[in-house]
Parts: sequence; C-alpha cells; structure tokens
Amino acid sequence: MPGAVQPLIDRARQRTTPCGSGELVWHVWGTAQPGVAPLVMLHGGSGSWTHWVRNIDALVAAGRELWLPDLPGFGASAPPPLGTDADALVEPLRAGLQALLGEQPVDLVGFSFGGLTAGLLLAAHPALAQRLVLVGAPAMGVVPQRQFELKAWRHLEDPEAQRAVHRHNLAALMLYDPQQIEGLALDLHVANMHQDRMPGRRLAGTDILARSLPRIPCPVHAIYGRYDAVYLDYMEPLATAYAAAAPDFRGMTLIEEAGHWVQFEQARDFNAALLAALGD
Repeated sequence: MPGAVQPLIDRARQRTTPCGSGELVWHVWGTAQPGVAPLVMLHGGSGSWTHWVRNIDALVAAGRELWLPDLPGFGASAPPPLGTDADALVEPLRAGLQALLGEQPVDLVGFSFGGLTAGLLLAAHPALAQRLVLVGAPAMGVVPQRQFELKAWRHLEDPEAQRAVHRHNLAALMLYDPQQIEGLALDLHVANMHQDRMPGRRLAGTDILARSLPRIPCPVHAIYGRYDAVYLDYMEPLATAYAAAAPDFRGMTLIEEAGHWVQFEQARDFNAALLAALGD
C-alpha cells in the first residue's frame, strides 16, 4: 500500500465478519455519536477502501463514524461464497452489517460498482439504511453503449508496461484531469488492481440499479463528476431516470472539473456535497 495512506491505516480500527471461506474486512474511523447513524461507504470495482482516501479525515472531522469495508473479492477481503458480481456481495454485506451494528439503520454511500452493490443490498433489505447516496453509480440503463475502452494488463510481464496500461485506464475511465494520474492515484490503482479477484463482472452494463431503486423507500441522493466517463453526454437522461425510479429521490449533484473518481479528484467539493446530502 502506498506510504501516503499509512497515517490513515494507523488510525483505523479493523473488524472482520465471515465471508465465504475467509473474512470480510472492515476499516473503522471516528467515534459513534448519539443520534448519528454509522456511515457505511462501499468502494468501486477493482478497488478497496482507499477509493475514499481523500474523504476520511473530513468526514470524521464532521462527526461521523465511518465503516469502510473492502468489498468481498477486493482488497483484503475474501471472495463471496457464490458468484463474481454485485449480487453475490449482498448477503455477506447484510450479515456483516447486522453482526457489527445490529438493527441500527446506517447511512449508506456507494461509489461506482459499490453504488450498484448498495442499491441491490437495500432493494433486498431496505431496513438496513435510512439514507442512500450513490456516487458515479452505473447500471441506470440510459447509455446505449459503453462510452470508454479499457486496455488489458494481466498478460504483460513487465511492471512498467503494466503501469503504462494503468495510466491509460485511469485517464479513460477514472480521472478527468490527466495531471492527477501520476503519484497517489496511480499507486493506489495499481495496488488495488492486483487484489481484484472478481473477474467477469457484467451487471454494471445493465439497468439493474434502475430496476432496483423502486424497492428502496429511503431518501436517495446522487453525486457525479460533471465529466464522468460512464455517462458523458447522458447526465440529463440520468437525472430523469433517477427521478422516475427512486420513490424518494432528493436530487443529483454534479461536481465540476471531475470525472468518475469524483471523491478523489475534487475531494473538497465532493465532501461538501456528501455532507449536505447526509444532512438533508
């Protein structure tokens, strides 16, 4: 793991719950406050809790207790017992949340693949959360075909050749500003990619999130980077799809000068938007 995240690791508490033949690893920051729900944040595909590395301190300073799992099959967590897509993560997450937090409803935030996972989780178990914030979530069914192309890297033996592909993929999908690719973003991305044990994911290209939202009664907010490569010129149809699907949709916030990994690229603006949504 890049050394820049070591201070966060040193301050975290770690908990585990069962997952398949191993453990689901949860990283916890902050202190529980009376009357304030735990804030559970699900990272994106081929990622880990480090997708939130630039948000943790601000959210803890705002008085929130954070519960950030490495999703099953990513980071330090074991793969789920069955399946290799978001639907396979629902039951390990449900069981983990109930084991750690009991029946207390949480505030749930999901980024990208984690947003899709959060939607499936609450559609199946709506009492788990009192509020849902979806960040760069796919599977809303408004884009006729994928708007970006990624390159393969696992067949390459040379680490520098691999890093060159990771740079390309960060630019193609994750970040709007190419100057942010080198350094921490690239180091985190490379580390996370090597821990991805969930191949063959396909649900992100469907409309399964849009079909799940009608079963989620709690308030739903959406936050996207203005230049998110998943949607590009489809932001208006996306907002319309949310309003049509979620019974209590509270609106979609667009963060300027940001791509898909909005919470990393424009952390200050994202943190403000997230705290506003959580306070709604």
